[in-house]
Amino acid sequence: MNFPPTCDLCDAHKAEAGHGLRVLPAGFVAYGGVARVGGPVATASCFEDNSVVKAAVESPGHGRVLVVDGGGSLRRALVGGNLAGAAARNGWAGVVVHGAVRDVAELRTAPVGVVALGLVPIAGERRGAGQRDGPIAIAGVRVEPGDWLVADEDGLVLLSAALAAAHGWPPAPGG
Repeated sequence: MNFPPTCDLCDAHKAEAGHGLRVLPAGFVAYGGVARVGGPVATASCFEDNSVVKAAVESPGHGRVLVVDGGGSLRRALVGGNLAGAAARNGWAGVVVHGAVRDVAELRTAPVGVVALGLVPIAGERRGAGQRDGPIAIAGVRVEPGDWLVADEDGLVLLSAALAAAHGWPPAPGG
């Protein structure tokens, strides 16, 4: 599916800014093999423990974008080459990490979007901590399963399910 540029989405939906249209803060960098990403949102919340991220990307993605609230930590990577490969194999459009990723050479070749705040070579722990599929907040911006995320060179934009439907974008699987 082709998505409008994020700047065009913001211009077209100025009246919905902060409600149906939300913008994630500056600072995210695209590391994956796909620079422009869009799809319905699935969520995960974890801090320096990527157990729930691994479980998510090893499940069917159905073209969704996994948005991970890693608390902004740059001490441990929540996604690396193996998890990006799993995401691509399982049909995820992308993974957005409010935190760090690693294996940048592998990420660049993975046919999936990977966006994060930064890089760190140490892997996330696996303690089984974290949650999936609930509302999260990234730097104060609300993100809910079923929202739509569009990411490109200019930024990351979230649209409510209702606003996405106005564009003719289908609801998320199970949504």
